[in-house]
Amino acid sequence: MSAILRMVQETQDSLSDDALLPLKSYKYSSVDKSFISNYILRHYWNAFVELVPMWMAPNMVTLLGFMWIVANVFIIEIFVPDMVGPGPGWIYFSFALGMWMYSTLDNVDGKQARRTGTSSGLGELFDHGIDSLNCTLASLLSTAAMGFGSTQLGAWTAIVPCLAMYFSTWETFHTHTLYLGYFNGPTEGLLIAISIMVASGIWGPGMWSQPITGFINIPQIFGTASIKDLWVPILLGGFFLGHLPGCVMNVAAARKKQGLAFTPILKEWVPMIAFTSCIIAWLFSPYSTILSNNHLVLFCWVIAFVFGRMTTMIILAHLLRQPFPYWTVLQAPLIGGAVLVNLPILGFPVIAPWLELLYLRVYLVFAFVIYMHWAVLVINRITTFLGINCLTIRKDRGAARDRAYRTLGDAPLEEPRASTDTNKTH
Repeated sequence: MSAILRMVQETQDSLSDDALLPLKSYKYSSVDKSFISNYILRHYWNAFVELVPMWMAPNMVTLLGFMWIVANVFIIEIFVPDMVGPGPGWIYFSFALGMWMYSTLDNVDGKQARRTGTSSGLGELFDHGIDSLNCTLASLLSTAAMGFGSTQLGAWTAIVPCLAMYFSTWETFHTHTLYLGYFNGPTEGLLIAISIMVASGIWGPGMWSQPITGFINIPQIFGTASIKDLWVPILLGGFFLGHLPGCVMNVAAARKKQGLAFTPILKEWVPMIAFTSCIIAWLFSPYSTILSNNHLVLFCWVIAFVFGRMTTMIILAHLLRQPFPYWTVLQAPLIGGAVLVNLPILGFPVIAPWLELLYLRVYLVFAFVIYMHWAVLVINRITTFLGINCLTIRKDRGAARDRAYRTLGDAPLEEPRASTDTNKTH
């Protein structure tokens, strides 16, 4: 208890008025090189935001997008709890719709902020914080759509998006710009996931276990391999070859420009290495029954809050120009779980399945309470300091909103395609 109280006090000290001053000069910066985003989806987002009521706060738009994912996670629990199925065809279309709406609302919240004159650093924190929670939860939709079930494949499907999100957040911390490449997860990655869900709705999730040459008329390149067989290499290859190098190069360039060494900051990878290693050590242990007893959904809820706290702390440190945060108390039970299930290696008795499940459930309650308490504390401090609300638009900001809307006039909401894109500024 004393440790928790000390953590709360430290958080309050780090959110003093002096610490929050950088929020006064906040300006969001991002680069999106995706052709699909710039030449196709941008026009759709500009049209869609016109359907959003002017009284709706940008953060509420973000939250509503996340609710589409949460609703579909509950659909999994009701209609295809083993995540193998096949379930009714409509649920896979529901997954696709939920993912599409999440992507849409995640991209129009910044436009809504500009329409209403409510841009602030809280928006970036809220937006990317929701994205962090979504990494593991949205992965459950893909796992169920492909019929992987509560298996190591499902675990990998949850882990890799967290890796990509963490290193993008680490990159933003050092460059102060979010970089999205020509082929990136938030655009092309989500479109691929949506396409997979639609295909599962039409042909069933079993198609992903069939030999690739069985449903695509191509030469025998892959032999009898299926997408399921190649899934882990596809995920890891996409991260290590397509995502991580770009993050490293951008950070190295930023550090060089500032006259700072690059190698010392490699220690900032340790939290994510520990996070990933503990998940693998826990779930992949022969003494764990989490996967075999079909508790992957429960585990992903836990990890969502742990990972969400990790990345949101980095985002907050980036906004406030504070030192890189290495540790959150939510990581301690994850380490504990990884150790407990592997104690038999040292000759200790195997932990009973009911006890492991109880540990995980208590961990979920602990993670939820700590995460929500911290989130509310941070949001309240920022909103008080900036004189704004989080999920509503203050009436006394109506003048600013009207000025922003008049400034837009008849001009489209689309910005010029330049090196920076304020698509998510709010």
